[in-house]
Amino acid sequence: MDPRAAFSAAVTTGGVLGLVLAGLNLPTPLVSAPAPLPRPVSLEATTWDLPVARNQFVQRFVDLFHKQQQDRMALYLKRSGRYEGMIRTKLRERGMPEDLLYLSMIESGFNPNARSKAAAVGLWQFVPETARDYGLRIDEYVDERRHPEKSTDAALRYLDDLYEQFGSWSLAAAAYNSGANRVARIMMEVTGAVKGTERDFWRIRARLPAATREHVPLVFAAALVGKEPQKYGLGWVERLLPIELEKVDVPGGTPLDRVSAAIGVEPQVLRELNPHLVRGMTPPGNPYPVSIPAGRRTLFARNFPAPSAEPAAAAAAGQPVTHRVASGESLASIAHQHGTTVSALQRANNLGSGTVIRIGQLLRIPA
Repeated sequence: MDPRAAFSAAVTTGGVLGLVLAGLNLPTPLVSAPAPLPRPVSLEATTWDLPVARNQFVQRFVDLFHKQQQDRMALYLKRSGRYEGMIRTKLRERGMPEDLLYLSMIESGFNPNARSKAAAVGLWQFVPETARDYGLRIDEYVDERRHPEKSTDAALRYLDDLYEQFGSWSLAAAAYNSGANRVARIMMEVTGAVKGTERDFWRIRARLPAATREHVPLVFAAALVGKEPQKYGLGWVERLLPIELEKVDVPGGTPLDRVSAAIGVEPQVLRELNPHLVRGMTPPGNPYPVSIPAGRRTLFARNFPAPSAEPAAAAAAGQPVTHRVASGESLASIAHQHGTTVSALQRANNLGSGTVIRIGQLLRIPA
């Protein structure tokens, strides 16, 4: 993506490049020396919808993936099963090459919670500015860079725009990593035009930053290994199955633990299905869609009554209504959840206007 998203920092968060570069002693080419133009080798057994080059730069990473870093590549292949179908479907719907899937593998290792030191986050490693430019919500409650489907939609729009600008998927991938302005400037200096062909990536490769220089060869290497794992000693990897989901509207300010209890799943399961809800709760305000395992909508409807009905039902039964404060909750979110107001909560609990509530604190809910 842009320079702040250079993913050499992704060693501990799910990305590949940092580990790869750490495992190789890569020489830095002279900027003044023209980069050699490698000749792609045709592939016999597998069909491709990206113009994949197989040359010394790509082969270096293929060897690394199936030798020194086989365990890590096995982990990424395992995770790929969770998201591959969704990503390929979206690529197909947009008429884009399905093998762009492997750009996500290089960006994040298919980890929606991957985060780099440069604050790039998610399956596609968006930095905040670019994420917001492409319609993703980022605030203290929601980070849609972690939302697998929404971030994929944004990433594909971004890649499509880059392809329109540069006329080449290799150049688009380079711009995704390094920034469109940098790639456009180097293209003008080297070729005299911004738009180019797949071969132009190899022409300008020596002028790119180190991380970007290896970005496209890494994507190609990941595709080679990912599409034919048996050729590289990884045919034994069992890929995760995609999880069938459905969405339910949950009142604003509701902890996910409360939803998980209603549908009978472990709280951690629901957090993993909603990684974009960064505080483990729906944002205060209007109802917010929460992903749950398919087939549990009826359980949710039966076990999760409307918030405003709870105090009334308890009051009618002569029982006090209480609420235990969870992480990330505020008086405003608790009031909205129970259909009351902040001032009514404060009066019912003898709280001053400046009182700070604590996790685990028990509050009385006014009828």
